[in-house]
Amino acid sequence: MTHLIQLTAADGFQFPVYQAKPTGPVRGAVVVLQEIFGINGHIRAVVDGFAAQGYLALAPATFHRVKPGVEMGYSADDIAAGVALKAQVEGLPAPGVLSDIQATVNHAAAAVPSGKVAVVGYCWGGLLTWRAACELDHITAAVPYYGGGMTQPAEIARHPKVPVLAHFAQHDASIPLEGVEAFRLAHPEVEMHLYDASHGFNCDHRAAYSAAAAALAYQRTLAFLSEKML
Repeated sequence: MTHLIQLTAADGFQFPVYQAKPTGPVRGAVVVLQEIFGINGHIRAVVDGFAAQGYLALAPATFHRVKPGVEMGYSADDIAAGVALKAQVEGLPAPGVLSDIQATVNHAAAAVPSGKVAVVGYCWGGLLTWRAACELDHITAAVPYYGGGMTQPAEIARHPKVPVLAHFAQHDASIPLEGVEAFRLAHPEVEMHLYDASHGFNCDHRAAYSAAAAALAYQRTLAFLSEKML
């Protein structure tokens, strides 16, 4: 069952969340953090997929503080618009959108019997997933996919409070391999995998989609969540 819910952050800001509930026993919760294209069909499909695996799955609209109702495709114009919206959100006073992510995590933790919540994010959402793993509370595990900016020195300097599984791509023009290696050396505690693919390889709506890489990363993600959220 899927539907939109409204949540309220600590500062009183209200924002929408796309939520999908499993039909059988609930294994825990997964908060899905969007790319720069909003809560579009792909992100909703990801949420629905985690629900099918037995997780309460939720995707907060992380652009909502600067522009409501964002749902875009993957054209050059969409990319430019998404980059601009991301810059606006990144420019918000701290904690910015992390407050909305924390509110989503808190809601999810209260809604599942185990109280265990993982965060999984893609591209910009991967960066936010890394920050959440380092800064937020009530998170059990985190899985960033090709987190844009994760390999910058300021982000590498962070320290995760929970187990992290990180997926990167060998042919990612947005994330040079030198940065990936620097991240790996700085964080031996992070389980990291590098795929023969490009940025966005998990998204079957994009030209960069790699069915093999996406399937392997998803298999590893589900195994990681199963292990960490027992």
